[in-house]
Amino acid sequence: MAALDTVVSAQSDPDRGQPWAELGLKSDEYAQIREILGRRPTSSELAMYSVMWSEHCSYKSSKVHLRQFGEKVTDEMRAPLMVGMGENAGVVDIGQGYAVTFKIESHNHPSYVEPYQGAATGVGGIVRDILSMGARPVAVMDPLRFGPLDEPDTHRVLPGIVAGVGGYGNCLGLPNIGGEAIFDPTYLGNPLVNALCVGVMRHEEIHLAKASGAGNLVVLYGARTGGDGIGGVSVLASETFDAGADGKGGPAKRPSVQVGDPFQEKLLIECTLDLFKEGLVVGIQDLGGAGLSCATSELASAGDGGMRVHLDRVPLRDSSLSPEEILMSESQERMMAVVEPAKAERFLEICERWEVDATVIGEVTEDGRLVIEWHGEVVVDVPPRTVAHEGPVYQRPFARPSWQDALQSDAAEALPRPGSGEELRETLLRLVGSPNLCDRSWITDQYDRYVLGNTVLAQPEDAGMVRVDEETGLGVALATDCNGRFAKLDPYAGAQLALAEAYRNVAVTGARPLAVSDCLNFGSPEDPDVMWQFAEAVRGLADGCRELGVPVTGGNVSLYNQTGDTAILPTPVVAVLGTIEDVRRRVPTGFGPGQTVLLLGTTGEELSGSEWAHVVHGHLGGLPPRVDLAAEQALAAFLAEAGAAGLLGAAHDLSDGGLAQALVEAALRRGVGVRVAPEGDPFVALFAESAGRALVAVDPQDEERVVSLAGEHGVPVTRLGATTGQGDDAALEVEGSFTVPLAELRAVWATTLPAALGG
Repeated sequence: MAALDTVVSAQSDPDRGQPWAELGLKSDEYAQIREILGRRPTSSELAMYSVMWSEHCSYKSSKVHLRQFGEKVTDEMRAPLMVGMGENAGVVDIGQGYAVTFKIESHNHPSYVEPYQGAATGVGGIVRDILSMGARPVAVMDPLRFGPLDEPDTHRVLPGIVAGVGGYGNCLGLPNIGGEAIFDPTYLGNPLVNALCVGVMRHEEIHLAKASGAGNLVVLYGARTGGDGIGGVSVLASETFDAGADGKGGPAKRPSVQVGDPFQEKLLIECTLDLFKEGLVVGIQDLGGAGLSCATSELASAGDGGMRVHLDRVPLRDSSLSPEEILMSESQERMMAVVEPAKAERFLEICERWEVDATVIGEVTEDGRLVIEWHGEVVVDVPPRTVAHEGPVYQRPFARPSWQDALQSDAAEALPRPGSGEELRETLLRLVGSPNLCDRSWITDQYDRYVLGNTVLAQPEDAGMVRVDEETGLGVALATDCNGRFAKLDPYAGAQLALAEAYRNVAVTGARPLAVSDCLNFGSPEDPDVMWQFAEAVRGLADGCRELGVPVTGGNVSLYNQTGDTAILPTPVVAVLGTIEDVRRRVPTGFGPGQTVLLLGTTGEELSGSEWAHVVHGHLGGLPPRVDLAAEQALAAFLAEAGAAGLLGAAHDLSDGGLAQALVEAALRRGVGVRVAPEGDPFVALFAESAGRALVAVDPQDEERVVSLAGEHGVPVTRLGATTGQGDDAALEVEGSFTVPLAELRAVWATTLPAALGG
């Protein structure tokens, strides 16, 4: 067994070789660590710096751009913010003394390596982030991206990822109320698994991650620490995947993926909420990426600046683990709390009642140092801020790609189009059954969407909605969206279109958009083309949030989503949260019989980046749809007012697949037929993907009032037609072009995923 590497030995043996490169550090980063410490780091210190300075934990390539989210915020945007960026999750005031915390994060690379556990622990990690703010988690969502549906590797990762998301969330008893499942060749070998959680609390129940009060105790509680996930996501998410012989690749480093235990997490949740209820917690931090390295350094640096930890007290599942491995382990279902000595006994009693292991492993100090001992020997003695918050910051070079102009000049508007009614009918059916537009029930039926009894809307609705207060009906709605093809064509506009779509999806339910979280998934930051995409997307999102008046409360950056030289489509996933005063006034997507169907917004000949171009022609080129955020804001204000007044029988946003897809989904939702006569070129009317549009169905007696209210908000209205009733004869009819029975539509729409994946 190698001799213990202590601070004393680091001072007496300054030239010992160390595996800094193998741990993912650059030579100048290793030199910077030596300069900070005034000596070489111990092996334990090196382990801590390597995981905390990884791309996943430190945001070293993205910090300079992410500052815009704070710099471009206005006083109006700050108004609902109770906790902003920098904590485990943002917190917003939703009224009536309630606050909501929500956040979206990635678990991409671990889910490629081990799909089930990678996805499951992604859900577990985001749930603990929400819990650590003092909130009860109430729902989750899962935006997913995969390679082509017919690829063998998609068949390997997709079932495991879906089972992991469902298995963990279902066991926790949390409803999965929304998400996405998108297929594109660039995600082959690099699927995206983004996970969102939302939690609810009273204003006075907010908790923060800080270790304050010299003499207070540091308690580690939850699962024991094991060898699973050593390095874990902090290393996996900071590496480009190398293309192998089969072109699909794998990570250059394969530390073991974390293993989740949702039943342990459920106990941890209830235990923690009881600890909060009795006022036993001064500060709290979950153990996710970078494990103890993160929890100790972040708590110390955000508090009074000092902590002493006795690492040999950490309960282990594997007694052979070295200090370095314990510090790097990302074993799941663990939390760290700062507790006053007088309250420690009660803290431990509550943990014992919930059968949750809890151990006092240290104390808060006021010397400004993070000191970690192993059996009486000091193995770490560092300024905690240098580990947690003052790592390297890179101004990565970026430039508009040389191929961008050619890409944008290759417009889809010039592609051959269907002309006859029969050709339009065939195009509709082909799109309806395509992987990105088909029924998602194969996935969503594996999730419990209604557990806890507060789910108001869930898949396949445009947004998920949960009730917060039973008496008043106060609720929140959430949606996640991103069209990576639009972002490839124009990252600035693409990020704004993702924001606009999520904003609109929340609005069509009758909720008022309030705040944003984001998960920015991109390729390697060492590629100037990718960094340009990232910089433009962040700029677009920050500018868009400012114009819409919704703050970014926090989020996640996931870089190195790249296999060999092939980067994923730039995928800035945007989550929007909105509030609704009374969930009984929610607006569903499905048509009812005897309703008038109206189109809100303006349709242009905008086909580049569309599903039609993608599915029919395998084409990507041109400019994405025009962004008009003022129009989006006006549309959302109208939808909220009309919904609250009970004027809308149904509402559905127009996005992927255009008007045709919205009509199909609204008709199939309740099996209600519809007859429409769109204006102008039927092909453009049906398949263009212009933004800022929604489909609404209203009772005929309310039509005049709805049109008048839309006019007051400056929202254009076009009367499309009417619903035609339910039954065996129900159909989608486009006057003068074609008719398709709903039974035929459903057969095409519902069979794609089961036929490909089984069951």
